[in-house]
Amino acid sequence: ESEQLRDDAARDQQAAEQSRQQRIDLLNQTHEFPTNILFKVIGTNDPAFILAVLEAIREVLELTDHPAHQLREARGGRHVAISVEPPVSHAEQVLNVYARLSLVEGVVMML
Repeated sequence: ESEQLRDDAARDQQAAEQSRQQRIDLLNQTHEFPTNILFKVIGTNDPAFILAVLEAIREVLELTDHPAHQLREARGGRHVAISVEPPVSHAEQVLNVYARLSLVEGVVMML
């Protein structure tokens, strides 16, 4: 049973790496890096959420300041869409930004 779990974990890890490489390849086919990439994050309409999103992008891309952004409140005001289009050096950074954003509390959707 323990060996089966190890085999399953190894297979899952290999599939994840293959999937990541496919996404990197697709980004490289559709973009010429370095370039600006549009990230849209929808989540809780709260200043702390907005700051957390901007800080996450700044950290991953190693920017000195928070990136320029636009905000759009949803009807009713419960959610906000944050649009950021920072410079990105390579495809892996795009995936790293999305991975980091997925950890931000309050994220409803990322585009």
